[in-house]
Amino acid sequence: MSLVHQNINSYYTDKIKIHGATPKGVDWNGEESQFVRFEQLSKIINKDIFSINDIGCGYGKYFEFLQNRFSNFNYYGFDLSQEMINNAKSLYSNMGGGFMQVDNLKNIEKADYSVASGIFSVKMEHNESEWLSYILDTLEKMNDKSNNGFSFNMLTKYSDKEYMKDNLYYADPLFIFDYCKRNFSKQVALLHDYGLYEFTILVKKDI
Repeated sequence: MSLVHQNINSYYTDKIKIHGATPKGVDWNGEESQFVRFEQLSKIINKDIFSINDIGCGYGKYFEFLQNRFSNFNYYGFDLSQEMINNAKSLYSNMGGGFMQVDNLKNIEKADYSVASGIFSVKMEHNESEWLSYILDTLEKMNDKSNNGFSFNMLTKYSDKEYMKDNLYYADPLFIFDYCKRNFSKQVALLHDYGLYEFTILVKKDI
């Protein structure tokens, strides 16, 4: 496991041990904004029957969100933290698909879609260059493992300066959009209009 992955694992394992299977346990403020994010990420889905990889699934709340909106899908949740996976399995023990601890996305199976919520936000003590390298490497792997497309969110550099924190990574949405457009697909959407200090990117593939 790389140093970046080790630090992410430790950070989120500590969070869920303190706060349990709650939004704060995955470092979100509350459930309302959590569902707003899920709504944006799910705009990548345009099939009635599909499979989906949830990268950085935490305690599996996105699976519950999907269950309430779709009737025919296979869900696979992956996280660096075994503690997160244990909580997810406990909450959703009777689900189809499953949860698994992984430290390399090369080892997962392909799905129609992949989503990642919040995994690029907390850079901790890593510098901007190190963190961007981790982000772009992860996006490459998500692209490789997604047949129809993938979506992810990031904090935006357009956040109010007085609320920005040193341990968080605020991305340039135009750079990320351009990178995805040049490297992954001609069909890329940038969503930056849903009331949070972040943006969501949808990468849709021609098939």
